[in-house]
Amino acid sequence: MPRVNRTAVLSLLIVSSSVFLLFQLYYYRKYVSKSGPHILSRTGHLTASDVQWQTVKKFLALAHRFRLPVFLADTAALKLLSQDALRQRDRQVREPHCSFLCTGRPITSFALHANMWKYDHGFLVAAEQKGFELLELRGEDPRLASLDTLSGEEIPLHFLFRLHSYIIQVVFLYERSGNYLWHGALHLKANMDRGFAPFKLLDYGRHAGAYDRLELVLTVLDGLDVQVPRNVSHFLSEQKNARFLECRYRDARNFLQLYPDDSSPAAVDFRRKAKSLLHLAARTLGHLDVPFWLSSGTCLGWFRQCSIISYSRDVDIGIFIIDFRADIIAAFREAGLSLKHKFGKVEDSLELSFLGGDVKLDVFFFYEDGDVVWNGGTQAKSGRKFKYVFPRFSLCWAELLELKVRVPCQTLDYVTANYGASWSIPVRSWDWKSSPSNVQENGAWPPSEWAELIQVY
Repeated sequence: MPRVNRTAVLSLLIVSSSVFLLFQLYYYRKYVSKSGPHILSRTGHLTASDVQWQTVKKFLALAHRFRLPVFLADTAALKLLSQDALRQRDRQVREPHCSFLCTGRPITSFALHANMWKYDHGFLVAAEQKGFELLELRGEDPRLASLDTLSGEEIPLHFLFRLHSYIIQVVFLYERSGNYLWHGALHLKANMDRGFAPFKLLDYGRHAGAYDRLELVLTVLDGLDVQVPRNVSHFLSEQKNARFLECRYRDARNFLQLYPDDSSPAAVDFRRKAKSLLHLAARTLGHLDVPFWLSSGTCLGWFRQCSIISYSRDVDIGIFIIDFRADIIAAFREAGLSLKHKFGKVEDSLELSFLGGDVKLDVFFFYEDGDVVWNGGTQAKSGRKFKYVFPRFSLCWAELLELKVRVPCQTLDYVTANYGASWSIPVRSWDWKSSPSNVQENGAWPPSEWAELIQVY
């Protein structure tokens, strides 16, 4: 039997071991170090949470390097952050290294104040070098739109960064003239990859959104420095009801070509006073945390011509009766308005009217009844009651007179119910008892209750 050469065998083992180690190093650098964190699960294997954590870590490192102050806007992560400490601690036991940012969803959403973005090409190049793929969504800038022209200039609305099937969404928030923040809807163009991301799972982009200005705080989540809204619960509540409707500028321009706006000194003065009164109403009801929306002629003016109807001579708002507060009257009086009349009662057909100088603020309270809602009206001299019936609607944000205000999301249905199919044609002669398309007789108040239910000042 031939004698084995020990030196040759040892050399072969050393060479084999070296090749294996080099292969391991190559595999780690090519796959593991780029697609997952340096933290392994208890089993010693990479988990989905590990990969998501590393993806977020890489993105935040890039944002920090290029001084982009993004903040966490992911609803699932923020909900975990807003839960009580015990539930947080229980989750930390299960996922000790990723308790908040690993939500089980393939998306993590961040937001950025758009004025902090200077389109640094170096940032996009660096992201690509880290393995990120980018889908950039742009759209028209509504701040530059007017009734005379539409700028056509496009601005970045959403960035989607993809790394190994995980998506980082960056939502651009723009400052609007009403002192609020706005983001645009996410619309894919014909040549874009519709399989790039699970678009139906995105927190942001199904529609435009509006938010109050918010304060941010820096915290540490899962070992990473992250900015978050100081008031997480308030931000989540806003996000849930953030849908924003842009004014229909083109239609408004066409309307004003047919029916030029009154430019007389009296009309200009009324629009100025109406703007002041609407802002005052928003501040007053905002302090009371009472939501309201544009109603009647004020809603029609926004929808039809993106402005106040100069011959309407009043401002109309709606409030759901469930949001009524007994101190509303006192709050408006403290704000400098006088009560002009109070009709009805909380249980039925409540209506308030205030005066700010020579401009009236009508506050209509709406009642839910099956698949419709309605508000009441009262004729003071006869006690006759009326009701105005609308199909059910939800509320969206809009802008009127440099103010963020609510309007019915189903605005066309709302306006058509009140003004009929010919709502686009101005009507200067209007009888509130017979002109509205949705008015109905609703009995009369008993004379014995007039003193309480029909108060005129």
